[in-house]
Amino acid sequence: MVIQVKHVLGDQELHQVRELLASAKFQDGRLSAGLSARQVKNNEEVCSKQTVSELNHIVMGNLVRHPEYKIAALPHRIAVPFYVRYGKGMAYGEHMDDPVMGEENRYRSDIAITVFLNSPDEYEGGELVISTPFGRQPIKCPAGDAVLYPASTRHQVIPVTSGERLVAVTWVQSLVRSYEQRDLLYQLGKAREKMLRKAPDSEDSRRIDNVYLNLVRMWSAV
Repeated sequence: MVIQVKHVLGDQELHQVRELLASAKFQDGRLSAGLSARQVKNNEEVCSKQTVSELNHIVMGNLVRHPEYKIAALPHRIAVPFYVRYGKGMAYGEHMDDPVMGEENRYRSDIAITVFLNSPDEYEGGELVISTPFGRQPIKCPAGDAVLYPASTRHQVIPVTSGERLVAVTWVQSLVRSYEQRDLLYQLGKAREKMLRKAPDSEDSRRIDNVYLNLVRMWSAV
């Protein structure tokens, strides 16, 4: 299940983010990578805690409030993101994310999230490519959009051939561990929302609402 969440950030928020990134200090992204990923990772990450905090207030503040994110991720814990820059020639070879992350506050990485912080017109190459049961899926979203996908899938960022790619990357531990169950709940949840808006007092709406809520209760890991 690869889900695009549109309009996480608006024009004003993107302008603020770009200003912060323009003056930010970056370090070699391999410093935050595990042993396997370090071999294929070539990017740069914001290293100032103050700048990361200011970026989080904008980016993460909008993401966690977004209704599509909530229904798709069913979030339990979310990681502090990395703010990442890919210049010309930089890439992230095919890899799989570590299953458990964090140092003091450990969390299971069920879902990976990329928030796109600049326009795809500003760089060539740099597509996020996710291996799915239906083949390799290249993704290059508009600025302000996010993409959610299972962290258990192999994925890569192909080399940037010109320009600069700016993204925020984070991971979620979901209330529902199973990818298949999350996918069913997402589809059912979208139908539930539509029914509750269209006919909130109908018997069918009540039935779908009951089934959705009780499945979340049954499958929730907490």
